Amino acid sequence: MVQKYNPWDCLPTSAELPDSDDTPVDNELQNLIPNLLSGILALAWSDRMDWFFGVDMGIYHTLGEPPLVPDGFLSLGVERFIGEEGRLSYVLWEEDNVVPLLALEVVSKTYNGEYEQKKITYAQLGILYYVIYAPGRGKRRKRSPFEVYRLVDGQYVQQLSDPVWMPEINLGIGRGQGTYQGWMREWLYWYDQEGNRLPTPEEVAQREVERASMAEQRAEQERQRAERLLAQLREMGIDPNTL
Repeated sequence: MVQKYNPWDCLPTSAELPDSDDTPVDNELQNLIPNLLSGILALAWSDRMDWFFGVDMGIYHTLGEPPLVPDGFLSLGVERFIGEEGRLSYVLWEEDNVVPLLALEVVSKTYNGEYEQKKITYAQLGILYYVIYAPGRGKRRKRSPFEVYRLVDGQYVQQLSDPVWMPEINLGIGRGQGTYQGWMREWLYWYDQEGNRLPTPEEVAQREVERASMAEQRAEQERQRAERLLAQLREMGIDPNTL
């Protein structure tokens, strides 16, 4: 019996493809910012297994074409974890052709076409939201340091708000002051529909430490109050053990 030819069986797998374009980042924010966004999602969506946030990972979209490598990207409707080692790259024909909903570019010291060629390429792929963040460069570049575009009829249309609500993701994205890994500065964060910033893992951990400290203080206050009461009973000639 002759087996039917399936061209998909001939496509390379993620194990056979480079996991990135081997271009090193020249700004540490290019890793820190998407890693922060990924960490917040891991906390907010801890009970969900239908999403993936890639950081500096190749997106293979067309056989024979080099991968797209945004600083960060978000896909919904895919497995969160694959195997023991996770994804080596994001290969569309291994992901049921699920195109990421959002791509993030943090403009580096060396300008790399974030506002022109990458915008065209991401639109052609069908990525719904494209976020460009140029920290500290808004005045010098004569454009906003934070721009979010939504794909409308094949063209990106800038969304003029901060944060920008994205109903397809059920999250907003925007800027805010905060501390991450001890660095106090402006970061990108996820927001809920009411405009409240979602907490970071560090903030949640700090709140737990403060909550535990307050509980310990209350317990110590109760212990001291009980000791004072016992002392008062003894001064009155009453043996607390007989009560």
